[in-house]
Amino acid sequence: MQLKEKKLLEDIRLACEEIFSFTQGKTFNNYNQDKLLRSGVERKFEIIGEALNRLDKTAPDAANKINHIKRIISFRNILIHGYDIVEDSVVWDIVIKDLPLLYRNIVELLGKS
Repeated sequence: MQLKEKKLLEDIRLACEEIFSFTQGKTFNNYNQDKLLRSGVERKFEIIGEALNRLDKTAPDAANKINHIKRIISFRNILIHGYDIVEDSVVWDIVIKDLPLLYRNIVELLGKS
């Protein structure tokens, strides 16, 4: 694995762990009412999406091993460019349902399972 590829995967892993830390013990109601929490989670998703976008361009073989990479990159684009249409319930669902799957995928690629 190339150093740049590993760094991008590590950036994704760390951003996932930070979202887990931010949201641990929280409910959707907590998330919905806390602007700072929402901002932090969205920022980490932006980092994840940007790192995946760079990975897709620099290491397509590795990128192809990540489930739903195009959807994740699209989600990042919505957060940045369509900030006014972001639904908090959708972001929360992604945190609860999809982020653990991405995290496991990244950890496997890094060989840290």
